[in-house]
Formats: sequence, structure tokens, C-alpha cells
Amino acid sequence: MGTPSEPVSLSADQIGELNRQLSNMRHDINNHLSLIMAAVELIRYKPQMGERMMVTLAEQPPKISEALRKFSVEFEGALRITRS
Repeated sequence: MGTPSEPVSLSADQIGELNRQLSNMRHDINNHLSLIMAAVELIRYKPQMGERMMVTLAEQPPKISEALRKFSVEFEGALRITRS
């Protein structure tokens, strides 16, 4: 990763926007993790639901990765961090 060679200044509005995006990312990831936990609990108590819940389980990791990627793009852009 390339970091800027000069100091980076962010306005209060930019910091507020990054904070809002961080909050949204945390909320989204917590929701996906909650779905994983709910699916595991359902499988534990109702094994017949396993096949259906496997779909829910399999869908969550890519959604978590996408939430992280989306925030990372915004964060790196605001701080002028480049990927090599």
C-alpha cells in the first residue's frame, strides 16, 4: 500500500462522513453475523432446517467481505492511500 508523502487534512464534514460509513459497516456486519448465529441455532434445534439454513450461512461471508471492501475504498480514498 502506498501512503501519501504529504500530510492529509480532513474537514470535520469528511471525518463525520467516514464515521457514518464506519458505523454503517459495523451495523451491516453485525447483521450478517446475527444471521449466521440464528442459522446455527436453528440447525442445532431443528436439524431438518439444515439444508435451507446452509444457503443463509453461505450468503453471509461474501456480504461481509463486500461491506469491508466498500468502506476500505472510501477510507483509502479519503486518506489518499493507494494499492500497489
